[in-house]
Amino acid sequence: MMLTAIANTRKENANERFAPLLRRNKLKVTQPRLQVLQIISEKDTAISQPELEKLLGDSVDRVTLYRVLATFEEKGILHKIFDLHGTATYALCSTDCDEHQHQDEHVHFICSACNSIYCLEDFKIPKINLPEGYLLHAVGVNAVGLCAQCNASG
Repeated sequence: MMLTAIANTRKENANERFAPLLRRNKLKVTQPRLQVLQIISEKDTAISQPELEKLLGDSVDRVTLYRVLATFEEKGILHKIFDLHGTATYALCSTDCDEHQHQDEHVHFICSACNSIYCLEDFKIPKINLPEGYLLHAVGVNAVGLCAQCNASG
């Protein structure tokens, strides 16, 4: 009973928090979309599709999850960062992002020990002035080192 109440509270919370975001991006409010946003918002680090699959269990199949992530990236809800092994991970975009332009030009810190990825929002990448005719889609800068937890454990 207690677990059901917690799950219902999480659903209500996700709906209140993320339904307006989905509607603003002209997306249907569905449980898989809400669940993905809830999980990602609770993480301090970027998360991979395999990690999401584990956390979602049987509630969302792999194809649906793939489509949700692709749609969210296209709409500027999530941004993709590749870890040190080349695995795509996802983090929430800033509210300034949309389907036309990602505004998440910040540094990503990748821990070389645990492979966790942290968005360092306070470290913005300077504007890049391109030659005429060029169109910029994204900029990525990664800093690699030890996160606080791995550094503390030696």
